[in-house]
Amino acid sequence: MKRTLIVPAVLASVLALSACGDREAEQRAAAQAQAAANEESANQLAGKFDAAQASRDWEMARIHGVALLDQYPDTQAATRIKPLLEEVKANAEGAREERRLQALWDYAQIATDGGTQRTAAIHGKDPVDVDGSGAKPVQLIFRDHPKWKRSSYLVLQASDFRCPGGCKVKVSADGAPARAMDAWRPDTDEAIAMFITDQNALWKLAGKTKVLEIEFPVKAGGTRKAVFETGGLDDSQMPGWN
Repeated sequence: MKRTLIVPAVLASVLALSACGDREAEQRAAAQAQAAANEESANQLAGKFDAAQASRDWEMARIHGVALLDQYPDTQAATRIKPLLEEVKANAEGAREERRLQALWDYAQIATDGGTQRTAAIHGKDPVDVDGSGAKPVQLIFRDHPKWKRSSYLVLQASDFRCPGGCKVKVSADGAPARAMDAWRPDTDEAIAMFITDQNALWKLAGKTKVLEIEFPVKAGGTRKAVFETGGLDDSQMPGWN
């Protein structure tokens, strides 16, 4: 009987090919497992994205969408979400701006004789120099008082208004041509305030515009202008004004 002898070099080659094939198979299996895991993780993020989008929580939808595309860009979920993300980002930015505008307003309810005083107040976008002493805040206030009823007025922190016996202010909404409104300065030194007579019209302008500009005369001479970003007004805070 003849024995078949396997040359050691040939045997080594066979074993090497076998091992190489096993490694490739293992690598393919590992890649498939990783891809499946990525799809699963991407689907979880996509689910959170969809839920946030459905509830109009644009900021959370943006966070989940960006995370999905950053971490799992090659998944089917990423392919589906990508065309939606730009609109979600725009909505998130709009929601942030809305919150910023809402935070500019300060509302108060104070118990007083005869009922409750309600106020809605906002500071100007930028301080204004009314007398050369430096820029200082200008405030616009809407007030509903049980005794004094409804009013709207500007408040300075320095100097004074120039409004002897009554005057006019110029009011512009969202860049539209300015309209003149009657104003008056109360005969008191307790506060540097000037009332704008048609508070109802001014309130309606504040409620439907993004930017309200009021030009007013000052004691130092000439006029100054305060700009108010009114777009976040919550008119429910002043019942009956609309």
